[in-house]
Amino acid sequence: MAKNYTSKKRTIEDLELIATKIREDIIKSLEKAGSGHSAGPLGLADIFTALYFDIMKHDPKDPTWDQRDIFILSNGHCAPVLYTTLAHAGYFEIAELSTLRKFGSRLQGHPERERLPGIETTSGPLGCGLSQAAGMALAMKINKDYHRWIYCTLGDGEQNEGNVWEAAMLIAKYNLHNVIAITDRNNIQIDGTTEHVMPLEDLRAKWESFGWHVIDINGNDIDSIIDATAMARSIVEKPVMILAHTIPGKGVDFMEGDYHWHGIPVGIEDVAGAPPKNEQAKSALHQLRTLEGKIRSEHE
Repeated sequence: MAKNYTSKKRTIEDLELIATKIREDIIKSLEKAGSGHSAGPLGLADIFTALYFDIMKHDPKDPTWDQRDIFILSNGHCAPVLYTTLAHAGYFEIAELSTLRKFGSRLQGHPERERLPGIETTSGPLGCGLSQAAGMALAMKINKDYHRWIYCTLGDGEQNEGNVWEAAMLIAKYNLHNVIAITDRNNIQIDGTTEHVMPLEDLRAKWESFGWHVIDINGNDIDSIIDATAMARSIVEKPVMILAHTIPGKGVDFMEGDYHWHGIPVGIEDVAGAPPKNEQAKSALHQLRTLEGKIRSEHE
């Protein structure tokens, strides 16, 4: 049997430092690529750190281990955070992150199954991930495979897509409670705020009306993420949606909460409230390295 990667216990300080390193490498890879999404990946770094370094059963040395938990990235444009997390977890060399979005690279703008170890599904058209999770969970139920979990992240703007709600109904109908969905509730999408583009609230009530148990959390608090997934695994009467309220662009003050950074990297545009484009990467990395030092000093 392959080793459970999460058997290595880490402190919250350890996890916060990993999340900060992941954010730094997201900035570096996006700057080198000259294209890609910034705000969502930075906001999701705490969730991905908690999943891959504490919560999920997985083994980078045996990516197809038949006892692993499954992770599905439905909001595929947030690929930079998935790639960077996988690299830090040991699925491939961190140096390869510099090839993001380059011609012939394994790290394209949306993840492609079988191109990289650890990628379970191909992500592209929004709204498909929860349906993929539904199919896998139904197969597990038929096969009496009751010891694995499927984690699926969705964007909030992605929930404008009707097929999300078709999957939600099917998962609830068959009580596929081994699906734990996580909404990145960062309130932005490429054209503006979610409530301006296509209002979602009351999002909690919507999911509850589809037969899901809903947990609201601070999606940038690693303790809360770990606690919420533990609670989700204890609920067997219905599937669980975790509404993770995150700050888009987390850790970089000129990006935080600004939808303009949804789909662009540092260094290509002058954005109101941000440093000149030739200073953006330097400023972002300085802020993240300062945060890293603060985390270390607080736990000494």
